[in-house]
Amino acid sequence: MRIPETNPKIPMPSPSLYETDFYAWTQEQVTLLRNEQWSQIDLQNLIEEIQSLGKQQRQELRNCLSVLIGHLLKWEYQSGRRSRSWLATLRIQRLDIAELLEDNPSLKPYLEEALRKAYLKGVELAVGETDLPKRTFPVECPYSLPEIVDYDFYPGEPSKLVDESEQ
Repeated sequence: MRIPETNPKIPMPSPSLYETDFYAWTQEQVTLLRNEQWSQIDLQNLIEEIQSLGKQQRQELRNCLSVLIGHLLKWEYQSGRRSRSWLATLRIQRLDIAELLEDNPSLKPYLEEALRKAYLKGVELAVGETDLPKRTFPVECPYSLPEIVDYDFYPGEPSKLVDESEQ
């Protein structure tokens, strides 16, 4: 099979700054925006990046919820293996979710949908870290959204770890 030759007289477009140095591209776009140099802005890529930022916030919320739910399941279903590390993870994820929602209040209506998606991943996390079979865990999330984000909610039997950490 013969590979067609390229015509050396036709210049190949040089890669854009967006393609070669994303950080430099962002700084250039900021400067152009601040200086109101509208005609020089890379509008197409700027639109894509702004849209992507919104998606990243939703993804971050789902990730935090997944880790939190996975640890709530571990906390409840393997109470004999509870640790200060699990407790710290529960608390940090709750703080991260609160901060994310404070910074992005428009994500609040998305919480129920995010919870449904996050529960599936939370179960997978719990299965992977407990060696319990998947059928151990409920098909639907056994915790309400207010419980999940409540700093004082710990499912299952009470734990001395929670009391000790309060001192």
